[in-house]
Amino acid sequence: MTNNLSVVINSDAQQVWTMLREPAKIAQWHGWVADDQEAEINEIYFGPNVVEGADHTSLVVDGGDVFTLKPVPTGTEVSVTRAAIDHNSEWAAWDEDITQGWLTFLHQLRFSLERHPHGKRRTFFFSVPGSGGSAIEKLGLSDVPSPGDPYSLTLPTGEEISGKVWFRSNHQVGLTVQNYAEHGDGLLIVADQPAIADVRPDGGSLAIVSTYDLGAHQLEAVRDYWDKWRAENYPTSDPVH
Repeated sequence: MTNNLSVVINSDAQQVWTMLREPAKIAQWHGWVADDQEAEINEIYFGPNVVEGADHTSLVVDGGDVFTLKPVPTGTEVSVTRAAIDHNSEWAAWDEDITQGWLTFLHQLRFSLERHPHGKRRTFFFSVPGSGGSAIEKLGLSDVPSPGDPYSLTLPTGEEISGKVWFRSNHQVGLTVQNYAEHGDGLLIVADQPAIADVRPDGGSLAIVSTYDLGAHQLEAVRDYWDKWRAENYPTSDPVH
């Protein structure tokens, strides 16, 4: 097995396990809210090939990737170990996307448990083609501070945002955003995506905005900031949804 991914969550293993085994709770951290989210969650976490460890410390999800939960002094280390790639599979070209997706999901899981364990999120999502350039670079997020450090910046969307850097990797940036939640903070994740021949030849980028308890006017304002920027910089891309 290859491509081990892990985060340490300031929660006990039973709390983490519950977030992995209740569909309604998974929907509060996995990816973004969409019409097909429920079906995706059922396929990945509750399909016929899913195997729960008897001691609730391991979970084999659809496709053979494995969650492992390990108590540590600061909470629970949650790891995902990718199954060996089958180069003949229809999913082979998407292998790096799946790895990057797990990285996103792990940090969303950590954020949900540590910041909004009982919250209900509203999300905005969009993806853009790589021909327009890296979204991380265009948004000025290439040089944000180290994880855990505070930041404050004005995005080219026109929004002034502040909070802490949630995580950084070679292809992703996660930021907590104070004005994305009525209480506490929300989460912004921007990820650059690799090229896939005949599907995404120039690569691409995506963004996930997770908000909590904002009013309708505030939600619409956030969506409008992002959709205007998307349309100006990536005019062939689909609207924010």
